[in-house]
Amino acid sequence: MELRTLRYFVAVAEELHFGRAAVRLHMSQPPLSRAIKQLEAGLGATLFDRSSTGVALTPVGTVLLDEARALLDQADRVRARVATAAGATTITVGILGDSTDPGATRLADAYHRQHPRVEVRIRETDLTDPSCGLHAGLVDVALTRGPFDETGLTVQELRADPVGVLLRADDPLARRSSLELADLADRRWFLFPEGTDPIWQSYWNGGETREGPVVRAVQECRQAVLWNGTVGMTLLDHEPAEGLTVVPLVDMPPSRVVVAWNEGDTNPLIRSFVRIAIAAYRD
Repeated sequence: MELRTLRYFVAVAEELHFGRAAVRLHMSQPPLSRAIKQLEAGLGATLFDRSSTGVALTPVGTVLLDEARALLDQADRVRARVATAAGATTITVGILGDSTDPGATRLADAYHRQHPRVEVRIRETDLTDPSCGLHAGLVDVALTRGPFDETGLTVQELRADPVGVLLRADDPLARRSSLELADLADRRWFLFPEGTDPIWQSYWNGGETREGPVVRAVQECRQAVLWNGTVGMTLLDHEPAEGLTVVPLVDMPPSRVVVAWNEGDTNPLIRSFVRIAIAAYRD
């Protein structure tokens, strides 16, 4: 069994969907399906029950998933230790927004435990650069949110968070149990500065061209609402400041927490970071 094939298997086992696994692995579905069938043939056992309703692990597949994760973890640790011994002892991580996220805290703890001699340099960015310096070559890996321009990058989703509308507590819409984008069509929204990634800007503006004050940071978004009665999107589980409230927005897709790195970068410290991030956000 090759490690690459085991990575394919783990992706399918975690997604329980060949299409989503192929997207996660940045490959097309037919070669992924062939690789899994070849793995099953080599093992002489069926790993997945395939039906019109979806994919499920067989008992054999469940056993292999545990073993495959352990083997891949060990392989990544070996690569990272060799890299450390060779002098690759620093990694620069770009972080967007709320660095107190419990997932990020678990990630930091786990990465430090596995790589105590690796110096992790943090570069925190404001809302104008969702790539956190990746496109500019300022960081090795980014812990951020999508969507944004992924050209030249590999992006792995870690979690999806529902979003809501940030309003003044005395706004008439604040009494609603939920809102749709159409309810906000005539309102002023907070905007990001000119030059901000247009894909990112479009998402946070609900896919429309808006008017309103320009902001660069989360706190400025809150102040724009508090002082001007502006509206805008925020994470549904973020605790609003006094005088503000968040109402669920039912017709917007969730905000994706992602880890991103430069396409083709084989630095084992980055590979280990991504593996640990997936585990930390799954807990």
